[in-house]
Amino acid sequence: MLETVLKAKIHKAVVTESDLDYEGSIAIGKDMMKAGNVRPYEQVYVANFTNGKRWWTYAIEGEDGTIGLNGGSARMGMVGDVIAIFTYVQVDPDEEHCPRVVLLKEGNQVDVVLSS
Repeated sequence: MLETVLKAKIHKAVVTESDLDYEGSIAIGKDMMKAGNVRPYEQVYVANFTNGKRWWTYAIEGEDGTIGLNGGSARMGMVGDVIAIFTYVQVDPDEEHCPRVVLLKEGNQVDVVLSS
């Protein structure tokens, strides 16, 4: 049996752009994706701290510092909203696993990457 656990969290990112006409997804800056070990097209869960909405989508690579809500995700928040992005992984219960937590500073720049 496998258990689903947190792989990574990008904490308190600020939405920088929104494009309702894009076919879908969330654009995440390459620097944040690298820090959180998020792969292009990986499924992500997004929580909007500003309005309380939560949804599943997939990640695409954006320019450093970018958080872009695209397609249907553009209906889930606005530029300036504060969000968290989560990824998950399935592991054997006996397997050691340590999630990454990416803390950001102003401009969606990576500040600290925590790993317990």
